[in-house]
Amino acid sequence: MIVENRAGRRSFHGARLAAALSLLLAVGACAALPGGRIVSLPDTSKPTEASSTSNREHNRILAAYGGAYQDPRLESVINKTVERLIAASERPDLRYRVTILNSPAVNAFALPSGQLYVTRGLLALANDTSELASVLSHEMAHVIARHAAIREDQARQAALVTRVATDVFNDPQMGALALAKSRIALANFSRAQELEADGIGVGISSRAGYDPYGAVRFLTAMGRNAELRPLAGGADPRYLDFLSSHPGTVDRVKIATTNARQYTAPGSGERDRSAYLASIDGLVYGDDPSDGIVRGRRFLHPKFGFTFVAPDGFQLENSSQALLGVKQGGGQALRLDVVRVPSEQSLVDYLRSGWIENVDEASIEEMAINGFPAASAVAKGEHWAFRIYALRFGKEVYRFIFAAKTKTAEIDRAFRYSVGTFRSMSAAETQAAKPYRLKLVAVSPGDTAERLAGRMAVSERALERFLVINGLQPGEALKAGEHVKLIVE
Repeated sequence: MIVENRAGRRSFHGARLAAALSLLLAVGACAALPGGRIVSLPDTSKPTEASSTSNREHNRILAAYGGAYQDPRLESVINKTVERLIAASERPDLRYRVTILNSPAVNAFALPSGQLYVTRGLLALANDTSELASVLSHEMAHVIARHAAIREDQARQAALVTRVATDVFNDPQMGALALAKSRIALANFSRAQELEADGIGVGISSRAGYDPYGAVRFLTAMGRNAELRPLAGGADPRYLDFLSSHPGTVDRVKIATTNARQYTAPGSGERDRSAYLASIDGLVYGDDPSDGIVRGRRFLHPKFGFTFVAPDGFQLENSSQALLGVKQGGGQALRLDVVRVPSEQSLVDYLRSGWIENVDEASIEEMAINGFPAASAVAKGEHWAFRIYALRFGKEVYRFIFAAKTKTAEIDRAFRYSVGTFRSMSAAETQAAKPYRLKLVAVSPGDTAERLAGRMAVSERALERFLVINGLQPGEALKAGEHVKLIVE
């Protein structure tokens, strides 16, 4: 969760709004996986301006994506896969370093230096080594084709994108949707490069002996996974775009299939499903408790010791920008973030300070919420009406922005009730706030997808999620003895 772009900002993950935006501009996110120009990597044996920049971007990525996820077994599988891909690539002289990011997002990045990044969310979605290889070879292709270097030109737009982020607070009409603008622009910019990298990557993967159709399967899984994301199903078409870094999944699957057919027929090449699944057994799935976790309508942050419940019908997603929520149908939304406000500044004065425009000053009221100082007001844009709260908890001020296209007294009561659930977590709740993990189980004779999905810890869309994370289609029969992934506590 992130705060406004001013001095003294803080976030649940650290001060990283500017860092996250600038790194996206600099490296370009690759939520998916088609000869290109050649790149000469810098000599890392001595410090250079390029290596300094690379180290700076590396630190920004770690800050924005929850740091590195340490898992020696999984790292070994990744490194062995990379070595095979390097030997089969157009530039076997290049070297790469892969970092696993502690993020539930399905994403991957490449820096010009050859530093590659994959999130644990991406690794959880893949189902065999050929799918992993398709992602890694795709990112290597970005380096080989100099896409990662070319994308540095986008950094010149950083000031503009930062202003777009600031619009979240200066343009109530856009509210929590404002950040979508910059992400759509980034996605559109990168499409041609992504397609080129797809083609290069499939060739590398195939020459390395992996099943080139791994790219097809993973692209398909990524598209299906995007449909499961809480914010993908409702409020605004822009949600579909900015939550999926690269649009056009259907077309890309077709292109990937065509690329794979140039090398071999389906069923050829190594997949190594068993070894890959064994490497992700026990992998953290979804939110890390240190960053806050979503459990249905409840958000818990054991590290900072608070919890609250969203209004009825809302689905929540803990993003790197903020905790976001949308009510089914898209007519209501919420945002929660955190900011440092000087202790001598009253919350009433803070609401008057201009961080969000069009505040009705007559509506500002001071209050206490479960013993915590708070203030509330309403604001109105052209298309959205807002109920906003500033609540002081410890040294931080938490900001709730509730938005409705048509705000009624009933809706306002629901917003008030929701913020009224904000409270300290008990010691028992903190202790019980454990992450979800992946667990491998063998399919028993007579097992069905419905039966196994019923064993998962997730309650919402459990069957669909079971099918997606296991690369299964609805109605597809399970094979006794084969291993599948379950999400457990």
